[in-house]
Amino acid sequence: MIIRSATSDDAAILTQIYNHEVETGTALWNVQAIDLENRLEFLSNQKAKGNPVLVAEVDGEMAGYATYAAFRPQDGFHLTAEHSIYVRPGFQGQGIGPKLLSALIDKARDNGQHVLVAAIDGANEGSIALHRKLGFAEVGRMPQAGMKFGRWLDLVLLQLQLDDRSAP
Repeated sequence: MIIRSATSDDAAILTQIYNHEVETGTALWNVQAIDLENRLEFLSNQKAKGNPVLVAEVDGEMAGYATYAAFRPQDGFHLTAEHSIYVRPGFQGQGIGPKLLSALIDKARDNGQHVLVAAIDGANEGSIALHRKLGFAEVGRMPQAGMKFGRWLDLVLLQLQLDDRSAP
């Protein structure tokens, strides 16, 4: 497996992965599918903001991706990022998630981020366990904060402090 930065050539597969999660999962609480243009714009925006989009490849095939962006838009949050990680069906359970997340943590540290936040569906025990294994601590739980597929979803917030700076 290799982990590399995404390029515009990856946009079609990124679209497919995103839409699969929209249609079948609760890692993403959006319900509208996106098109190729959306992912091309996403890649361009992430690059312009200096936010990584990492891709995991297994035998030349994209197995998943991870990225982060500003946690909140206010200036005071500029050293805190919220990340997303998606592994394609057929590649799950092969250790791709931990490797992608570890690489993203390294990128966040290299880019001077102070805190990385995960916002996870409370029923996604596998993702919560993965984050805890990599040092994230649960800092909040919001019952029925969202909805999808006709049911309420709990939001679990986990965070990883990336450095020990005493001041920004």
